[in-house]
Amino acid sequence: MPPRPYLNTLHAVCAGSATPAQQALLDQARQQVGFIPNMYANMVNEPAVLSTYLHGYSLFRQQSGLSSAEQEVTFLAISRANGCDYCTAAHSMIADRVSKVPPATLAAIRQGHAIPDARLAALHALATEMASTQGRPTTATLAAFLNAGFEERHILHVILATAVKALSNFSNHAFATTLDERFAAHAMPT
Repeated sequence: MPPRPYLNTLHAVCAGSATPAQQALLDQARQQVGFIPNMYANMVNEPAVLSTYLHGYSLFRQQSGLSSAEQEVTFLAISRANGCDYCTAAHSMIADRVSKVPPATLAAIRQGHAIPDARLAALHALATEMASTQGRPTTATLAAFLNAGFEERHILHVILATAVKALSNFSNHAFATTLDERFAAHAMPT
């Protein structure tokens, strides 16, 4: 049984019901990803939420200095730590089909097992701790991250990813967002 939303009067915004500000953001999202994910249709109820999300997401993707696979590991770690099945499914699909995260790594993340690649394991540990400790990772986790070849500036990008995922993960909790068909093959087992 899907979780009960706690936003009962707000519903997904569609082209016929969108204000001009909402429609502009939905058009931007469609241009970026090729369709309007259910998550975006919910977030745009307050245009500032979707706008901030799209901006931060884009900056993380463009400026983090992390590889595409490392970006997905970051987003997956945070989404799992925040308990967001929607984003876990969406980023699993991207990890599998676009970012080429090694299958063993993706399976380990999704199943909560040890990650076979030491660098990705250190990144996953930091991203998970950032989300689960409200930004207070242990000294050992930070040392492992830096010893894996990351730079201190990458810590700030993990913080950016954590903020972006808070917007999407928490919005999905609020709306009990229905998983898009495109992500269904990567849904978390119930």
